[in-house]
Amino acid sequence: MGSQAIILVLMFVGVVLIIEGIYLVAFGRSIKLNSRVNRRLAMMEQGKDREEVFEALRKERDQHRKGFKLPIMSMLSNKAQQANIAFSPNALLAVMALVAVFAFGGLTYFASMGVPLRILVALIIGGGGVYFWLNGKAKKRMDAFEEQLPDAVDLIVRSLRVGHPFANAINIVATEMPDPIGTEFGMIVDETAYGADVAVALQNMADRIAVPDLRFLTVAVGIQAKSGGNLAEVLDGLSKVIRARFKLFRRVKAITAEAKWSGMFLSGFPLAALLGVNVLNPHYYDAVKPTEYYVPAAVVVFALLGINAVVMRAMVNIKV
Repeated sequence: MGSQAIILVLMFVGVVLIIEGIYLVAFGRSIKLNSRVNRRLAMMEQGKDREEVFEALRKERDQHRKGFKLPIMSMLSNKAQQANIAFSPNALLAVMALVAVFAFGGLTYFASMGVPLRILVALIIGGGGVYFWLNGKAKKRMDAFEEQLPDAVDLIVRSLRVGHPFANAINIVATEMPDPIGTEFGMIVDETAYGADVAVALQNMADRIAVPDLRFLTVAVGIQAKSGGNLAEVLDGLSKVIRARFKLFRRVKAITAEAKWSGMFLSGFPLAALLGVNVLNPHYYDAVKPTEYYVPAAVVVFALLGINAVVMRAMVNIKV
């Protein structure tokens, strides 16, 4: 059972790498370009008009919102939308089916399981691998957006103080900032150009991206639009709060770094030891495998390892 658990872990890692490889093969060139420039501006520089770029970006942004209807699939849809994955919903389903078939073939060759169990585990590996990959992409993009937000707010504040209206300040962010924030604010510029209210467009972006500090910006703009006031001073204060929160967060991260690595070591060392034992002496557990306590004991051990990982993460995952 220990060797089969190791096979499943390695297969899951392999599935995630396969998904990343498929994505890089399909969209590697555009991903490399988008990492250097604002994607919206890059599309305009290719000769596409503003309306065509807006429609293409809006279709790409909204495709996952309507892609999945089932509750489980909606989790994938939410992560895909946050990550702004170029895969369409149908393409994601095809990738899930492909990696599930790969996992089934690997289980057939390496693991001794019944066919129904192999099918179930292959489906779990396929769906779980895609979700794990999407979650990593979404987290990376949200972290980048959150890092860029204080600079964007500062740029808006400076624009307002020299006399630009708020819509023009948003446009400056869209043209001066790289992705992901540049294209997202560019979408707001295009939406307002076609008649949408800027506060509503900001609210829609905040609902889609789910960054807490962006909601504060949305609330500040919405209140100012209804009651008036010095928006530049309000946003200047918001920028200082965001930067102070980042400073505190990095401080907490530095303080808890040792505890995090200790938790990772304590969670990973038993699995590494199990792998080493099975590689060096494949017959080490042959004497106890036939006993009636082997499987229950293995289940309990893996459950305790899982509980250990969850508890250790909860102890050092301090919210700021």
